[in-house]
Amino acid sequence: MDQHPQQNFESRSSSSMRNDDDGENHNHKVLRSKFPLTCWEIAGACCVFLSFGVGLLGVYLTLPHSDYTFLKLPRTLQDLHILRDNIEGYTSDYTVQVLIGYCVVYIFMQTFMIPGTVFMSLLAGSLFGVLRGVTLVVFAATAGSSSCYFLSNLIGRPLISSLWPDKLVFFQDQVAKRRDGLLNYMLFLRLTPTLPNMFINVASPIVNVPYHTFLLGTSIGLIPAAYVTVKAGITLGELQSVGDLYDIHSIGTLFLIGLASITPTLISKKNNS
Repeated sequence: MDQHPQQNFESRSSSSMRNDDDGENHNHKVLRSKFPLTCWEIAGACCVFLSFGVGLLGVYLTLPHSDYTFLKLPRTLQDLHILRDNIEGYTSDYTVQVLIGYCVVYIFMQTFMIPGTVFMSLLAGSLFGVLRGVTLVVFAATAGSSSCYFLSNLIGRPLISSLWPDKLVFFQDQVAKRRDGLLNYMLFLRLTPTLPNMFINVASPIVNVPYHTFLLGTSIGLIPAAYVTVKAGITLGELQSVGDLYDIHSIGTLFLIGLASITPTLISKKNNS
């Protein structure tokens, strides 16, 4: 008679243990859904962040001792004027440091999707002129987009799925439909405001855009917009707002170039059908 209570107790204990395990697993899943990154993914992102910090610190230490309170990411045209007026004197004497510092900041902003790269492009035109400015901006923007591509490939899938689920589905469908002319499609996206460049950078590895296609489409497709922005930076004092950069004429020109880039793909599909 004493065996039955003992068996009942053991069964209740084992059931309780299973419930506890299920509860722990459930709690783990809830925490995982609320914070979708693993410890290794966070560590990788932190290493990238720290590498940029070390680079900026190295540039800062090689500059002469002075008051650098003006050094901050420009958010408005007024901030940009202050930064340009103060850094202009260092450009001729410390050209290498200024170039490296500029590239590190621009790539950092692109990698971590920090808004304001348009001000950096204007600054390049104001400091270095059209030819060197466009070259610098295209290089930094391509390097920053590539850095964002690889970082997104590491940690981007859960983040972008929660931030832009609808855009991600749309982009994935378009990429799947245009596999044969994917380079032309990437050029079209870079040349036109169909999708934000920031989104393209983080979403491309998620929807399986090959890196060589991403790289070529980015490096070529950014040239027209970079030219418009850098050229405006030469006459920075006449610029009243960022909206003045892209008037109807500039936007129309970029759209025409974008349509020209995708036309061969459309003609090829028509002939095949």
